[in-house]
Amino acid sequence: MRRRDFLKTAAISGGALLTGGLASAGTLKSAQDVFNEMASVLVDTTRCIGCRSCEEACAEAHGLPVPDIDDESVFERHRKTDPNHWTVVNRYETEKGTVYAKKQCMHCNQPACASACLVKAMYKTPEGPVIWRGNKCMGCRYCMISCPFDIPKFEYDSPNPRIRKCIMCYERLEKGEQPACVEACPEEAIVFGKRGELLEEAKRRIYNNPDKYVHHVYGEHEVGGTGWLYLAAVPFEQLGFPTNVGTRPYPELTKEFLYGVSLVLLIWPAFLLGISHARREEVKKEEVKKAK
Repeated sequence: MRRRDFLKTAAISGGALLTGGLASAGTLKSAQDVFNEMASVLVDTTRCIGCRSCEEACAEAHGLPVPDIDDESVFERHRKTDPNHWTVVNRYETEKGTVYAKKQCMHCNQPACASACLVKAMYKTPEGPVIWRGNKCMGCRYCMISCPFDIPKFEYDSPNPRIRKCIMCYERLEKGEQPACVEACPEEAIVFGKRGELLEEAKRRIYNNPDKYVHHVYGEHEVGGTGWLYLAAVPFEQLGFPTNVGTRPYPELTKEFLYGVSLVLLIWPAFLLGISHARREEVKKEEVKKAK
């Protein structure tokens, strides 16, 4: 193969990997149309009572240690997800009083974790959930570094470690069932459906109750859009959500950076460097906007 052809092929292949092979707006079905049809969950934090039934249901569905949901001492500190807790409910004291918010994998439309994975162990399914496939994983943990929400966790204490995170109950979805957390919520604070329909429902709630909600659906545009969408009565930073992640998909952001480095660096360490660069640039842009 001639050098020019090699460089051309490398550039095309790199671009395809980084964008995840999604269709462009000019194809028969746009990427946005595809995303709107994907499985999604809407979380209305104004309805959450902090019962943690979602945590219990998640643990039972995936063979994880079942938490004592009557133990309210867990609310004394901010908890993150870990290998044994794929979803956690935290309590926040806000300008409008106590608010509870559930956290788990956001199932990004164009996930950085899947783009960073050399062997496609972290995989965005056509149905929407981002899952981890153990038979493919080689333990590089690039998915952990690349995630803007700090979600994938590694079993450091296990002799046979795995990457663990919410998979939106993908096995249940394949059987026509809802995610376990959705089914268990007594207040219907969590709703399952197609992303496009849930976005419409979220905006309908805001329109009908303009004084009840902040006029923003978290996850509609963050990092290019996510499968989990949130409504709240207070600004999302008061609920521990990162608000400086930008609106462009991270794989798309890194593409520009990677094409500016030499070909010898056009491998996954460079991808991770690109992720870091892209995140810094997005933070700068958000800070400039807030300063105006």
